Amino acid sequence: MSDRTILVWFRNDLRIHDNEILLEAVRKADKVLPVYCFDPYYFQHNVSGNPKTGSFRARFLLEAVADLRKNLQTYGADLIIRVGDPAEVLPQLAEQYQVNEVYHHREVAYEETEISEKVETALWKMRLNLKHFIGHTMYHKEDLPFPIKDIPDSFAVFKKKVDRDSNVRPCVPTPEHIYTPEITVAGELPTLQQLGLNEPVDDPRATNYFQGGETAALVQLHNYFSKADQLVKGKGRNGSINTSSKLSAWLSVGCISPRQVYWEIFKQNQDGSVPAGMLKLELLWRDYFRFMFKKHGQKFIKATKADTEAPASAADDAGFEKWKAGKTGVPFIDACMHELNATGYICSQCRQIVASYLVNDIKADWTKGATYFEEKLIDYSPASNWGNWAFIAGVNDAKESKYTIAAMQQKELETKTDFVNTWQSSPKDEAGDLVVVR
Repeated sequence: MSDRTILVWFRNDLRIHDNEILLEAVRKADKVLPVYCFDPYYFQHNVSGNPKTGSFRARFLLEAVADLRKNLQTYGADLIIRVGDPAEVLPQLAEQYQVNEVYHHREVAYEETEISEKVETALWKMRLNLKHFIGHTMYHKEDLPFPIKDIPDSFAVFKKKVDRDSNVRPCVPTPEHIYTPEITVAGELPTLQQLGLNEPVDDPRATNYFQGGETAALVQLHNYFSKADQLVKGKGRNGSINTSSKLSAWLSVGCISPRQVYWEIFKQNQDGSVPAGMLKLELLWRDYFRFMFKKHGQKFIKATKADTEAPASAADDAGFEKWKAGKTGVPFIDACMHELNATGYICSQCRQIVASYLVNDIKADWTKGATYFEEKLIDYSPASNWGNWAFIAGVNDAKESKYTIAAMQQKELETKTDFVNTWQSSPKDEAGDLVVVR
């Protein structure tokens, strides 16, 4: 009797720990074939002519995939890496390695689900099943106190019911050993240049460096809690720059799972010494946006005001360009945008403030802002990014009293703080011209 082989299609779950598809494949099959596919779709240019994935995020992804391969090798396995359309690559590998089934984690945003559907169709033609798992949320959808179709659209109501009636599942065990078929050509990690991008320029003013991979994610998690005595209690959704865990980049591609973070919060907070309420709240917001996409699909971010508002004018476009470049003339807004452009990261509070400014002061199309963030953010996640922007633009439930959108008085936006003084200028090259760093 021939060995049973399951192909594990890694996407935004680049980890060994708390990875249900990997554990299930090890338990159900004689051999496991781990695969990561760099899909050219995510590296094409968007409608604005800019790359869909900027160079900071692409570098982080490359580091994360390299770390996954290294970690798999410590378990006696390897990672097949390919560049191409998954709907073509995965069936080819399935045929080559006589695969019996393919596992992957289900996504919720339409681009990701469309890719899954194409892969599923291609595999079905080969009489192979694409099995879907749920591993991107803190709460499993089956443990919610309501079916997906009945999830409250109000975050406040959602939070209240989930806090009262749901529990977070424990992390799944880590495999002791992973057996793979004899892999003939594992494949090389592509370079940024091969993906159509330039090497990002690290700005000397940046205080954060995000190293992709599960190894770095676990270090960051440890470091966050080791500094518990320096933390101050977060107030509301936004907290402050100093109390941020900075885990979002690793969460976005699954180098660490939300459940791992939750249970670490639980472990560290046994004596009440770690004020981690803000971090749990951010994880819950992340779940909420994913479940809203699952419930409503694209309707969740549909610009319902579009039918009544006038189309964008040249002045709106000019305002958007100034906003992008950090040339609005408002010191805090410009500082935030300069930091984003130079590093690929700004804190949650800054994101809300610059988004609110674009929507309410410049009155530009919010979807342009969301698309710009998609390119720039090192921790871009479709549901969180588009959900947050739609929330701020008021196209879904933006009438939360307890969890208000970040706001600053005009005089605060114009105050010269240490942050503003640090980031008030754009990154420059030697000739003094603005450097495009992503």
